Amino acid sequence: MRRVHPPLPSAGAAYLDARGDGRALRVSWHSEAELVVLSLWRDNVCTATFQLDVADVPGLVDLLSARFAAETTESAAVSPRCG
Repeated sequence: MRRVHPPLPSAGAAYLDARGDGRALRVSWHSEAELVVLSLWRDNVCTATFQLDVADVPGLVDLLSARFAAETTESAAVSPRCG
């Protein structure tokens, strides 16, 4: 069965859920409203939205970046690279 994935927003991006089943997260930027909208999709149906004030975006990015950096550092310490 062919899955239909939601089209990309004109000002943003879409990310597919690791669980599949047509789930996706869309991130769209709305400069006129000073908002970033995170929306959850199932196939071509929006199931939920979250409006993030642009002033809060740097904090979210910092949180995700710091956690990602910690994961990368922990992985490097546990499994050294060969070669």
